[in-house]
Amino acid sequence: MGSGRWDYNAYEAAEAYRRENGRSAFDYNDRVLSSTPRNQWRAHPDLEPYGVAVRESRDSAEHPTSLAISVLFDVTGSMGGVPRVLQTKLADLHGLLLRKRYVDHPQIMFGAIGDAYSDRVPLQVGQFESDNRMDEQLGEIVLEGGGGGQMRESYDLAMYFMAHHTSLDCHEKRGKRGYLFIIGDEMPYPNVNPQHVSRILGHGIGNGHSTGGGRPGERPGRGGLPATPIEDVVRDLTRKFDVYYILPEGSSYVGNDEVLGAWRALLGQNVIQLDDLDAVCETIALTIGLAEDRIDLDAGLNDLRNVGSRAGKSVERALGDLDAHRGNHRRDRHRASADPAVRFLRTQGANYTYDSGYDNRPESRW
Repeated sequence: MGSGRWDYNAYEAAEAYRRENGRSAFDYNDRVLSSTPRNQWRAHPDLEPYGVAVRESRDSAEHPTSLAISVLFDVTGSMGGVPRVLQTKLADLHGLLLRKRYVDHPQIMFGAIGDAYSDRVPLQVGQFESDNRMDEQLGEIVLEGGGGGQMRESYDLAMYFMAHHTSLDCHEKRGKRGYLFIIGDEMPYPNVNPQHVSRILGHGIGNGHSTGGGRPGERPGRGGLPATPIEDVVRDLTRKFDVYYILPEGSSYVGNDEVLGAWRALLGQNVIQLDDLDAVCETIALTIGLAEDRIDLDAGLNDLRNVGSRAGKSVERALGDLDAHRGNHRRDRHRASADPAVRFLRTQGANYTYDSGYDNRPESRW
């Protein structure tokens, strides 16, 4: 996946067509929820995770240095408005990434997270796309609006999928991690339930192979398989992705110390509080620009002003601490690169062994 190029005119034309025909951008969701009994709700075939070996982000002649960017959002309870905001701001997100050169060849995947203990459609995962098909996959998401009501949702299962069922050329060819943004307001379960992996993904936990003999909705046998701690899942996930958690204003647990503490224990500095959901696309774009060292926060905020965005104040508040943290790392890297001893060691290559008994480098005599 990931061929083609984003076309703003095609995006606008699709919006106009839907308006003229009285259809929303989430037509599949509207049809499923209005005309299908709840026990028959299913993910759209393009977003169904069951039996998926991998979702791929691949280089091509038109995208020789692809960069995988994933946005997974909670669609339970108060979070159901997130995909609608993303859909209306999608052109802004892609425009910032490309026009401001934060990323040369972004490939974007969208997905949705529910609760595997209670929801009919607890996980939906799209494809990595470079063109307007990313708009289509957003519109295919079921906005179930359920959830279990215990301040936890199946973020664990979503992270497990992203850790073990994605394949990224940016990582495998160039050793560069992709980006994963999780937008939610609750905590992950402390362990990945192997029965959920079997029933929802169609795989045995940890092996990536289908268990066979099942369909979505069928109850598996217990089998005695061990649960996987969320810390192990995050460890595997962060080898492949830089992972960020965004907690937006208007959600049920905005500012909740328990939720924020749980995610900070897993992701450290990469937990972002956002006081305006309408600023989510700009926040994602500038987070990537900062991480890619294409901008600092002041330059990113100036970019927002240049494109007519009103999200600057919210983005500044959301990313101020993250920018300061990255600024400290940039200064540390600069100081290290200015150190003559460090420069000498870097020129010697990976197999160089320093002999402390004899040092006749010119730098050592300063």
